Amino acid sequence: MRCDDLVFMMGKFPAKLPGNLRYARNHLWCQVGDRLRFGFTAYAIRLMQDVYFLEWHLSPGPVEMLQEIGFIESSKANSALFAPLTGTITQFNQALMNDPSLINVDGYGEGWLFEMEASPGLLMTAEQYQRYLDENWEKTQALIKGKINAED
Repeated sequence: MRCDDLVFMMGKFPAKLPGNLRYARNHLWCQVGDRLRFGFTAYAIRLMQDVYFLEWHLSPGPVEMLQEIGFIESSKANSALFAPLTGTITQFNQALMNDPSLINVDGYGEGWLFEMEASPGLLMTAEQYQRYLDENWEKTQALIKGKINAED
């Protein structure tokens, strides 16, 4: 079955949503295969802008959904990272430890974050994720504007 790529417009900026991937509510894409490979969606990367620091808080192993697994710093946000599903993290992308900017330049490729063994059942299709983004875009914009105003 062929799945078309979608685009979510963030104002004038397009965020590509590849149709062959699944999506988590915490703005991670997932490539389903022998293992699930996760990375930040173009939407998340656009909101964070330049990622310059990434740290994992655990070693590969079992995790619960929404368990804190790491921390990321970018030019726009510092944020904890949470497991998108319950399962077992099998591998972190070690290349990101030396160069987290791979997230910025190749978010759907070499900038992947981790792999895990889990059921992808709770993940959304590109269409569902696009709808989720659309339903929450107004709140996101208000949050962004609130942070900008707080920095003045």
